[in-house]
Order: sequence, then C-alpha cells, then structure tokens
Amino acid sequence: MPRNVRWVLLGVLLALLLSLLDGMIVGTAMPTVVADLGGLDHMAWVVTGYTLATACSTPVWGKLGDLFDRKAMFLASIGLFLAASVLCGAAPSMGWLIAFRVLQGLGAGGMGAGAFALIGVLLPPRERGRYQGMVAAVMAVGQLGGPLVGGFVTGHLGWRWAFYINVPVGLVCVAWCWITLRVPAPSRRGGATIDGWGIAFLTGAISTFVMAATWAGSTYAWGSWQIVGLGAVALGLLAAFVATERRVAEPLMPPRVYRGHRNFPLAAVLLTVTGVTLFGATLYLPLYQQVVQSASASHSGLLLLPMMIATLVTSNIAGRVMTATGRYKVFPVTGALLLVVGMGLLSTMGTDTSRLATSAYMAVVGAGTGLTLQMSNTIAQNAVRLRDMGSASAATHLFRNLGGSLGIAVFASLFAGSVAGGAALAPGEGGGSGSGGAAALSSTAHAAYVADVAHATHLIFLTGALIALAALLAAVFIEEVPLRGKPGAKAEDAAADPGAKPEGAAVA
Repeated sequence: MPRNVRWVLLGVLLALLLSLLDGMIVGTAMPTVVADLGGLDHMAWVVTGYTLATACSTPVWGKLGDLFDRKAMFLASIGLFLAASVLCGAAPSMGWLIAFRVLQGLGAGGMGAGAFALIGVLLPPRERGRYQGMVAAVMAVGQLGGPLVGGFVTGHLGWRWAFYINVPVGLVCVAWCWITLRVPAPSRRGGATIDGWGIAFLTGAISTFVMAATWAGSTYAWGSWQIVGLGAVALGLLAAFVATERRVAEPLMPPRVYRGHRNFPLAAVLLTVTGVTLFGATLYLPLYQQVVQSASASHSGLLLLPMMIATLVTSNIAGRVMTATGRYKVFPVTGALLLVVGMGLLSTMGTDTSRLATSAYMAVVGAGTGLTLQMSNTIAQNAVRLRDMGSASAATHLFRNLGGSLGIAVFASLFAGSVAGGAALAPGEGGGSGSGGAAALSSTAHAAYVADVAHATHLIFLTGALIALAALLAAVFIEEVPLRGKPGAKAEDAAADPGAKPEGAAVA
C-alpha cells in the first residue's frame, strides 16, 4: 500500500468526479446548445444517450478490470472520455452531439466502475471509514455541483467549454494515476474469455429498460403498447442474460456474487432506492424553491447546500465509527429511516412552507443519504472476494444509476400529470426549471400554476418516502459480518465467500 493512500485516491476520485459532473452539467447548458445547434425535438437524447451508454458499459468495464488490468482499463476509459469530450465540444449539429455523448458515456461507465473497484482494492472495508469523507465529498459535489458548474462555465465561456473543461482536468487525472496508482494484478484462472452473449443480452436489457423509463409518462403513456412492449423485451433479455451467466466460464456478472452472501443483494436494494430518492430530490427541490418559494434560478444549486453538508457530516461520522469499532449495521438502518422521514417531511411542503423548513427537511434527507450511500458500497464490497471486485463494484454503480433513471421517469410522470396545461416543463424536458414560463402567466394563472407545482412535489416526495420503505426493510435484514482489513483478514475473507479458498486482503 502507498505510504499515503489519500494521494492515490485523489487521482481516482478526480475521474469519478468528472464522470458524475458530466451527467448533470449538460442540463444547465442545453438551452444555449439548442439556440446554437437547433434540434429541440432531439434534445432529451443528449442526456439519455449519455445515461444509456454509461449504464450499458459499466458492467463490461468492471469485468474487463477483473480479467485483465484494472489500472489499464481505468486509464483507457478516461482516455475515451476525454477524446469524446473534445468531439462533443466541436459538434457541428445536434445529431453529432448526441453521437459523441454516447461515446462519452461509454468512457464514463468505465471511470465510475473503475473508480469504485480501485477503492475496493486499495482500501479494505475495515479501513474504508478513514477515507469515506473524501468519497462522500466527491459524490455530493458530483451530484449537486453539476448545475452550478454548468451555469458558470456556459455563462462565462460558452456551452462548448462545458465539454472542453474536462480535458485539462482529465489529463491531470491520467498523469496522477499513471505515476501513483499501484494495484495487484488480477489472478487469471486459465485463458481469459469474454462473455460476448452476456454483454449483448445485458446491454439490450438495460437499453430497453432505460428507454422505457425515459419515455413512460412523457412520450407514451405508462400502459401504452410501446412501454409494455419495451418492458416485456427487457424482461426477456434479462432472462436470457441470467441463463447465459449460469453456463459460461467467465460470466459478465458472476452468479456467485449474488448468491455468496445475502448482504450483496440487500446492499443493491439500498443503492437502488437511494438513487431514486437522491435523483428525485436534486431535480425537483430546486424547481419547487424557484416556482413556489420564488428563489433565484441563478442560485438554484446553492439551495441544495443543506443536503450536501448533512451528507458529508454523517458520512464522515459513520466512517470513523465503523473503522474504530467494526460495527456498521446501525448506519444503513438509521439512514434508511431518515430517508423515509425526510422524504415524508418534504411531501408536507405546500405553497406557504418557509425556506428554513425546506432546508431542515433537506438536511434530514442528506443525513439519510450520508449514512446509506457509501456504507452500502462498503457492505456490498465486503460481501465479495477480491477477484470479483470489479464486477461487484460495477453492479452497485449500475443499480444506483438505474434507480435514478427509474426515479426520474416515475417522478416526471407524476409532475406532468399534476401540472395542468404543461405551463412548465419537468427538469430535463427543456426550458430548465420552468420558472421563466411561469413569470409570463397572469396572476390568476400563476397562482394556479404555483399550486399545481406544490401538489406535484407533494406527490413526488410522498412516492419517494414509500419507495424508501424498501430500503429500510433491506437494511434490517443486513447481517453484520466482520470487515476485512485487520489481523485475521484471511478468515474473514473466506467468510465473505463460503466454500472458497482464503485469499489475502486487498491491502496488506
């Protein structure tokens, strides 16, 4: 292990930050992009294409890291991301921008999967708490800082620099990781083979799922034959994928990861639900505050600071306690409970709720996220062996992103059904927050519009609270097995994978 692993982590986390920021930064720049390139009808695919490519490529990059060289795969994904960023910045039309965003999403999938796998290899779970604050800070800034960065860069440098800015930062990241990153080579068991059919079936299943989640409630009704058909195709491809994974020599997502210990699928449920609540809060809280509470759109990102600060504080505390005591079950249970309570409190907001009350409710959700998100990753990685760290880390990253995609689709449908006449657009559907459209309404229409938005956010956050109950149920059933990383790690590692031969901890 390096003398100061924090310096190594900085390079890894910088890549993770780039991939997270780029998923959120473009939304702020889209009105300017459309004004320059046109293509309003296809604007949503600038975001959807990136999300879809990221989701589909994440498990593939994770498995390649397990089979070959994690460092090489990580650096290759950063290189692809940077090349695509340059192409996005130089895009001459909306069609080319969408194509280059898909390419950029492929790189981002490897950056996210590689970062979490490297964290799992560099930091044994028992020692993870010492560095959890760094990871939580990057996750919080990546999720909540995108609109701020996007607005600043677009307003001062132009929308193309929202992509070009990745290049100098990414080059520093590549140089940093090239020099400082040292990870053990994966132990290949015979000749490495690629699970081609598994990749094809899983990519198809994820693609149809994301498209159904994106179109449901907006382009097509939830019960339409298009959405039902996409759902049936997704289930069929998923069944084919599961059947394939049971018989190939090197499965893309090894079944032993899911059946080895119950903590892994339970952690996956926690991450999926946290993705739903986190994406819902970050998208619709600024909208509520701008429309209902008349907050300034230019400072919308700052409105989420109470949630970000609470996430950082609770994640730090939980990490330090986990490292000192080895106990951790109390944190996901408490965190899931806080998510239920926080989303429930947000659902009580109306047209007369104060900003102070909203900030307090956001802090409760942030505290729940801080206790749940990173702890769930640690629990999942502690439940698998080092040889499957890439596949397991990619799976957890995928579950969180798919949870976010499903949450966005459900919440957008609720919003569209509650806001009469389409006076405002849901986030990601053009026009930003919709506050500009509200300003042009008459006083009577504006009052009705504000009431509709308040009712829509009530339904969104109430649904989030109900979904968060699934996370609470999963957290209750988590088994507090010993964390790897202290003396006796070999025995603990074997306990994480019953029936397997003991293997040394990731870091001596």
